[in-house]
Amino acid sequence: MNVSYKWLSEYIDLTGATAQQLAERITRAGIEIDHVESRNPGLDNIVVGYVTAREKHPDADKLNVCTVDVGAADMLQIVCGAKNVDAGQKVPVATIGAVMPDGMKIKRAKLRGVESQGMICSAKELGLNDKLLPKEMQEGILVLPADVQLGTPIAEVLELNDHVLEFDLTPNRSDCLSMLGAAYEVGAILDRPVKLPNEMIEEAGAPASDHISVEIAATEACSRYAARYITGVKIASSPLWLQNRLLAAGVRPINNIVDATNFVMLEYGQPLHAFDADQLSNGHIEVRMARAGETIVTLDGQERKLDPQMLLITDGVKPVALAGVMGGENSEVTESTVNILLESAKFDGGVVRKASRQLGLRSEASLRIEKEVNPEAVLPALNRAAELIRQLTGGTVAAGIVEKVTAQHTRQSIQLSVEKTNRMLGTSLTAAEIHSILRRLGFEGNEAESGVFEVQIPARRGDITLAVDLIEEVARMYGYDNIPTTPIEGATTPGHLTKSQRIRREIRRLLAGGGLHEAITYSFTHPQETELFPTLSPNAKAVKLAMPMSEDRSVLRTSFIPGLLDTAGYNRNRKNEDVQLFEVGSIYVTDNAALAELPEEKSVLAVLMTGKRRTPQWNIQAEQVDFYDIKGALDSLFSHLGIIGRVRYAADRPAGFHPGRSASIYLQSDSGEVLLGTIGQIHPDLQRSKDLGETYVAEILLQPVIDTTSFAIEYQVLPRFPAVERDIALVLDRQAEVGHFVNTAKETAEAWLESVRVFDVYTGDRIAADKKSVAISLVYRNPEQTFTDEEITALHGKVVAALEAQGAELRK
Repeated sequence: MNVSYKWLSEYIDLTGATAQQLAERITRAGIEIDHVESRNPGLDNIVVGYVTAREKHPDADKLNVCTVDVGAADMLQIVCGAKNVDAGQKVPVATIGAVMPDGMKIKRAKLRGVESQGMICSAKELGLNDKLLPKEMQEGILVLPADVQLGTPIAEVLELNDHVLEFDLTPNRSDCLSMLGAAYEVGAILDRPVKLPNEMIEEAGAPASDHISVEIAATEACSRYAARYITGVKIASSPLWLQNRLLAAGVRPINNIVDATNFVMLEYGQPLHAFDADQLSNGHIEVRMARAGETIVTLDGQERKLDPQMLLITDGVKPVALAGVMGGENSEVTESTVNILLESAKFDGGVVRKASRQLGLRSEASLRIEKEVNPEAVLPALNRAAELIRQLTGGTVAAGIVEKVTAQHTRQSIQLSVEKTNRMLGTSLTAAEIHSILRRLGFEGNEAESGVFEVQIPARRGDITLAVDLIEEVARMYGYDNIPTTPIEGATTPGHLTKSQRIRREIRRLLAGGGLHEAITYSFTHPQETELFPTLSPNAKAVKLAMPMSEDRSVLRTSFIPGLLDTAGYNRNRKNEDVQLFEVGSIYVTDNAALAELPEEKSVLAVLMTGKRRTPQWNIQAEQVDFYDIKGALDSLFSHLGIIGRVRYAADRPAGFHPGRSASIYLQSDSGEVLLGTIGQIHPDLQRSKDLGETYVAEILLQPVIDTTSFAIEYQVLPRFPAVERDIALVLDRQAEVGHFVNTAKETAEAWLESVRVFDVYTGDRIAADKKSVAISLVYRNPEQTFTDEEITALHGKVVAALEAQGAELRK
């Protein structure tokens, strides 16, 4: 918000506070002033002149020789090349010795043999922002109103002896998106009263209700709509004082009607809109939501396709404006407009904001409405604008206001305790001091009981909703620099990681140390990707985004694997074919497609390996990664976390995986065995669609791992007695799971069996086609004494018998 110091001084006495000093005090009170800019670029020796005569240059068709009166003893002869210069005009004249904003010095000169004693200036040459100027002021020299005084410095005429304070407002301080809001803030800081604009209005003629009518169908999106009817207006340029006000605020003047509504919007923070009343069907206004397929051509000439959640102003037949955003071209005020319907309303900020964002159409009006305007300013702003239009256009304001109200506004009341205020701020303010601060802020605060105020919050301060908000206001006005420093007291505890955080860090450290690269993929994905790997949440549904960037990123992921496959493909396309990745993060699932409840967030670890395990050297050959590489990575992780003995792999055919090279992973938790995740090769069809070679992935849930893992370390003494190793070869069915027989050996030998290791698997001509030979090494140890031959023979025989009972044959 750009606030003119000169304009601000009309509402509050700024004596004794320069623009820079005021900016410093406002910043210290909580609203940062980004910049204080002088509007005067240095326009000395540039005054108002009167062109008494204009003649063609004798030797140049495009030049004119003008005789100009600047209020001095002698007339000036000035050569000017502007097409629009003419006798009878008042214009800005740079006299001899003036220095223009671009650095050019005005000297006595001869142009094609004719002496020139100065320069008639354009707006751009004066340093004005021509993008904000009306079209007639952008071309040629600047023609001034006829009533300006001859010889007056141009800086006074254009009110350039002014400074603009740029308010950097946070979203909660929308009250300062107006000159009156800024005046209230400055008034509280300086402890000076605010002078409100004169709200008296001159009415005449038949009641406005005879000409216009209002209806609100969208009662939840519009709580109040008020309109006035103005007849006999004459469209023209605004007077210079009004244009100067708008230019100081960064708003381009257009005509007297539009400029009046913009002026009042800047003054009160209440957007208004003027309709050509003769273009409305029977002078009727209906506020309703848009219908599917409806369109409107806005003032910028663009056709806008409307959605049912957008709020419209219609005349009962056609849309005439996007409520709070922009008017329609079919009801625009033009040079032929005679009668005006002036609108002032309280629209729902959320509805206006959605429409503005969806259409990519942001205006000064929508900027204010989406932050919720002051509901008590609707009628004062309407009256102020109507009276201003009457004065500027010569129109007649019909008697009365036509309005509909669907929800009455009531001021909020908050109790403020003196004791709590001092306790939170560390101050010792008295009730009288706090009451004085509330008075300065314009808050009505009466002491309801000893030490407690009942504070009525003005409607303009919608950001004040709790007692702590009032305490913050007291702190701002008391001065942050005046609040004493209070040492921190109480017990302190050193920071530490939670169990979950420690385990996640250990996982990252271990896998990165093992040569894998950590990936961070998108949390958003395509709906079809969520159907590829449903193992971790087989019955869950994907969570849809309300406003997705695109269809490819329209739902939250339910698996990490699609994202890692895309990353592997990205690397492969760039000739990096040996990829080993892992990712730790969350997936999101829900059982309720309507999202009646919050979705569930699950912590997941995913690993991907593709390409070569190692590159070829002079003495070794290249080797492709396989199932056991990725299984080994998980086993190393489980071993490091101390849960390897609780993990079981079972051959399986999960969706999206190779039917013969995949398995499910189970974890024996304290509450029973749970499915931990899946591991295996990606299905060949999916590999081809992703343009990948053999790719192996694993995906596990982290929460069961976190719950089962313990950081307690159990130490064991080194064994004192020797172990005994026995090797056996078992003939099993080709489809039999070796792990089942390993578990049988462990259960039979119990604590005496120290380890079991499979060191060979044979299938070939020397064994039946439906059989396989598995060689297993078993290590026995007694921690208390050395095994005797008889003891080890009996124990090993017991194990062999148990294996044979499960269908194994001892290979001779």
